[in-house]
Amino acid sequence: MAKTDWKTTAKKMKKRLKVLKSEVELRVQDASASIAATMTSVQEAAVAQINSVKAAKKVSPLAPKGGFPTLPTIAGAEFSAVEAGVKYKNRKDVMLVRLAPGTAIAGVFTKSTTRAACVLDCQAKLARRVPKGAGAAIIVNSGNSNAFTGARGQKSVDAVTGGVASALGLPASRVFSSSTGVIGEPLPHGKITAVIGDLVTGLKTDAVDMAAAAIMTTDTFAKGAGATIKGEGGDIHIAGIAKGSGMIAPDMATMLVYIFTDAKITPPALQKMLSRNVGSTFNAITVDSDTSTSDALLLCATGQSPAATLKGDTAKAFEAALHGVMLDLAKQVTRDGEGATKLVEVQITGAATDHDAHLAAMAIANSPLVKTAVAGEDANWGRVVMAIGKSGAKADRDKLSIRFGDLVVAEKGWRSPKYSEDAASAYMKNDELVIGVHMGMGKARKTVWTCDLTHGYIDINADYRS
Repeated sequence: MAKTDWKTTAKKMKKRLKVLKSEVELRVQDASASIAATMTSVQEAAVAQINSVKAAKKVSPLAPKGGFPTLPTIAGAEFSAVEAGVKYKNRKDVMLVRLAPGTAIAGVFTKSTTRAACVLDCQAKLARRVPKGAGAAIIVNSGNSNAFTGARGQKSVDAVTGGVASALGLPASRVFSSSTGVIGEPLPHGKITAVIGDLVTGLKTDAVDMAAAAIMTTDTFAKGAGATIKGEGGDIHIAGIAKGSGMIAPDMATMLVYIFTDAKITPPALQKMLSRNVGSTFNAITVDSDTSTSDALLLCATGQSPAATLKGDTAKAFEAALHGVMLDLAKQVTRDGEGATKLVEVQITGAATDHDAHLAAMAIANSPLVKTAVAGEDANWGRVVMAIGKSGAKADRDKLSIRFGDLVVAEKGWRSPKYSEDAASAYMKNDELVIGVHMGMGKARKTVWTCDLTHGYIDINADYRS
């Protein structure tokens, strides 16, 4: 072969090698990109699946079997709910209520010393003089509590309530707001003000169920209760909604409660009626002994019923019905206790004073040892003894009587001679339980409601912010 021939061949081979090298590099890059894309898709699918599992909450086994009830229509009250994306995706998370001119409003709120801005704002507004003939509105968001957010917390409240006031033509002093969710994160109020127009457009009298769903956080079911009574000249209706599942303990709990009636009643009388009934309802439940920063209970009377102003026997019947609605909602909150599988009614009788009865009842209802024994269906009445002893209530070992349901398990300072471990264990398998204690010290009594403490509570609260 001539010298020039092998040089030419070598050059061609070098060029070919370069081309092959480039092709290999391109194929490697394509393969890497494909692998990366596949990995991203897998990761996205995994995250989506995890989020889907989190979103698909298992409804509490203690939820009312009939689902959300059909509530009476309240003349003068309109509801709407939309998705604002405050925290949650693909669900309604803001609700609005418009109330007729002349509506009377009463309220009860958390006694926490770290109250959220919306709570402080509501309390201040209820103390003000109501402009004559003014209507009112309530706007609520879930996903963010706007609590412990400094001065910006009030700015967010002002932005939201001011936006509603402008849209509905109301005085800002008659727009009440609530927020529920994570503590310590600024409220993205721009997301809420951006949907006020949609909320106003969607207002209707039969959307209370959507409003109830929009205020849920860790709740597994929407909560509602209602009643109708005969008044002088027509029917009087009551409809209430609530949210609450964890951070539940008196004064008050992590609850938002809104009760509406078409009754004719003055604001002072309405407030007295509400205050009289909160102690035996919303302040008689506990899930975990923790009191929230954001609790609010607003009772609104539109005065649109054809019935006469409440008085006499009608007023008593109305208050009894109101108490029934409040207790129903309070017990629904307890039924939806985070991770709960059992509802427990704690009955204290024979206490020396009302205060002692309350101390003993709450000590039992809040005891982790009692609550975990209930979860394990263990008839460990010794833990009830322990809770009474630590409560601070006046007690005497030899005068105490403890029962599970109708079964007397301990009396006269020791285990009851009729005690049956098999019978007590069988009773503990029920979904609803009664722990009764007769103190033998007086005539005072107190009933509270709680739930068991399961690993589900840990799962929910260990992962709450993610």
